[in-house]
Amino acid sequence: MTSVGASDETRERAELAVWFGGASLACWLCCPFWTLVCFIALPLGLVGLVRARVEYRASKSGRASRPRAVVGAALSLLGAMAAITYMIFLANHPDLPVQG
Repeated sequence: MTSVGASDETRERAELAVWFGGASLACWLCCPFWTLVCFIALPLGLVGLVRARVEYRASKSGRASRPRAVVGAALSLLGAMAAITYMIFLANHPDLPVQG
């Protein structure tokens, strides 16, 4: 956690939710092997959601940016939900990965 009088550089390093959320979505857009991507994107998305909650609570005391925390939560939620949806799809179609 950063203090109330922290510099912008320290504050930027402390706000990681956007990076985790962006990474969870970038995996889907950059890698064509979605069977592998879902196992990478889900942990990144969940860590991003936890980090966004921490940053949102820190924003109430002025230690973090509230809009960045909300954007990070949205990106992380999209990445995690895409991974969960794809895992459900794979569970319902077990022969699909074998065909590839």
